[in-house]
Amino acid sequence: MDAEEFSLPRSRSANERLHALVPGGAHTYAKGDDQYPDGLAPVISHGRGAHVWDVDGNRYVEYGSGLRSVSLGHAHPRVLEAVRRELDRGSNFVRPSVVEVEAAEHFLATVPTAEMVKFAKNGSDVTTAAVRLARAVTGRRLVAVCGDQPFFSVDDWFIGTTPMSAGIPAATTELTVAFPYGDLAATEELLTRYRGEVACLVLEPAGHTEPPPGYLAGLRELADRHGCVLVFDEMITGFRWSEAGAQGLYGVVPDLSTFGKALGNGFAVSALAGRRDLMERGGLGGVGDRVFLLSTTHGAETHSLAAAMAVQTTYVEEGVTARLHALGERLAAGVREAAAATGVGDHVVVRGRASNLVYATLDERRQPSQPYRTLFLRQLLAGGVLAPSFVVSSALDEADIDHTVDVVAGACAVYRKALDAGDPTPWLGGRPVKPVFRRLA
Repeated sequence: MDAEEFSLPRSRSANERLHALVPGGAHTYAKGDDQYPDGLAPVISHGRGAHVWDVDGNRYVEYGSGLRSVSLGHAHPRVLEAVRRELDRGSNFVRPSVVEVEAAEHFLATVPTAEMVKFAKNGSDVTTAAVRLARAVTGRRLVAVCGDQPFFSVDDWFIGTTPMSAGIPAATTELTVAFPYGDLAATEELLTRYRGEVACLVLEPAGHTEPPPGYLAGLRELADRHGCVLVFDEMITGFRWSEAGAQGLYGVVPDLSTFGKALGNGFAVSALAGRRDLMERGGLGGVGDRVFLLSTTHGAETHSLAAAMAVQTTYVEEGVTARLHALGERLAAGVREAAAATGVGDHVVVRGRASNLVYATLDERRQPSQPYRTLFLRQLLAGGVLAPSFVVSSALDEADIDHTVDVVAGACAVYRKALDAGDPTPWLGGRPVKPVFRRLA
């Protein structure tokens, strides 16, 4: 369908209802309709496999499913079977369920670099728990985060460092400092400047670029030498890099690590894992002051833990990570070829590991551009591709990839016209999409 003719009247109405009742119109800022072209923010009816349908009846090939959480595809049969086995058995009890010990055993067998694990419902909670634990065991106040990476938690210690810091005292924000990814010398300089004050280094072990040779091992050595806790945020790298996360792939063991997203294939489950001597500080056998580590009503809800076990089994038995890489490589090659063929290879740029692809939309000066992103998204949506990123799920097949590449080729042809005109405005259909982190609405 031509992008100029594409409309979503039922989705528009549903979005209006959402905004009347839900601040921001969504429960996650990255899902907000400000992230999509004006009037073209689909409201989803249902999904199966790699496809979703909106309330207007349109079907899309979907990427970045559930903010990277649904890596096996929607309504995956092995996950649903595991959940259904628990549905008639209750979900939450006054004492631990046997499912909790089974899930812990399963997780630690899959991620053998960790010695203990505690489950929760979202990534922010477990990452904040890691920070609290690091502060407790070191007696230090400062948290050092990788400043090149976009998100670690909704809690004050991190959000205070973003443009959306309203409501967070400056005194809290001042307790978080930043270090650059891939630069050991700069990190050592930071640790030296704040000698004896940094409780932990928090980072995604890998991202849109591979870690430089020796970098993660170097961080491990720096953390040991300066007496701080090394925390790997494996929300994205967990499973997409390997079943045992980036730590399993690169062979560098953090003190603590946090998992979520793909762990439940859309079901709400996250995990804090790490060294026994650290984790026990939040238990009954620790030495010294107890740490209020994690205590959540729904953290051990049995349906999600059953889903997590099924996800881990499926990854291991079916070689899912390898499939994600193969699909991503096919997609990246196709997009790059389509962009080059239409003369926009320097403007529509695919980046990242094959299992975790994103794209950049660059303007005439090759600078990141929200208007050009808007143009690109409009063309994709009209072609039946819902792609805020190019992060694949294993439910995609080659036909889905090939269809996506065809739609991208058409989008790139329009992109070329806008570049030649020196102005994408005629192809935007309204206001441009906006960055998630901004000070004003």
